[in-house]
Amino acid sequence: QNAIRALPPEITLAFSPEGNSLGRWMQAGRQEGHEILLQLPLEPFDYPRVNPGRNTLTVDAQPAATIENLHKTMGRITNYTGVMNYMGARFTSEAAAMTPVMQEITRRGLLYLDDGTSARSQADAIATQQGTPYAAADLLIDATQERGGILKKLDELERIARAKGTAIATGSAFDVTVEAVAAWANEAKARGIEIVPISALVRDPQKG
Repeated sequence: QNAIRALPPEITLAFSPEGNSLGRWMQAGRQEGHEILLQLPLEPFDYPRVNPGRNTLTVDAQPAATIENLHKTMGRITNYTGVMNYMGARFTSEAAAMTPVMQEITRRGLLYLDDGTSARSQADAIATQQGTPYAAADLLIDATQERGGILKKLDELERIARAKGTAIATGSAFDVTVEAVAAWANEAKARGIEIVPISALVRDPQKG
């Protein structure tokens, strides 16, 4: 609630399919003008000791079971423009597992955001092959939940944006993150930084 209310509408919100009252939060987010993404629970390397949640997509599952779990997750809310990985370092490293998922995302006209935390992710190559609108995050801003550290990461994000034209960061809805991002966003706009929804920054093969 705090994130929906406090963050500028240009900031995209990603929802976990595990959440309660998802429909209500999605509607509240949309009413405030936020673009919505759905997080997909994907298998990490230390699964099941580390478990992303119900209907996790796993490397060893048959493609039909993977798509069935994908549909269960995707059916949790509506009105999202795309999906992003939740964990998934192992799953996104395996092209054979990842390709049918990317095909289904593409078929539905959705974008895919890679959170940028796994160097082994094949998502970029598979998205290129499948014609999926794709983006990858440059930074995670709140690995340390401390205001000064988050603001330093946001400064770094600005430097990346000025150097290459655009930059994408991800963070969680911790109180300290929401407060830091809300404060930074207002100041960044005054410095000429334009904040846009994630769909404005995807590489879209349809647009050439």
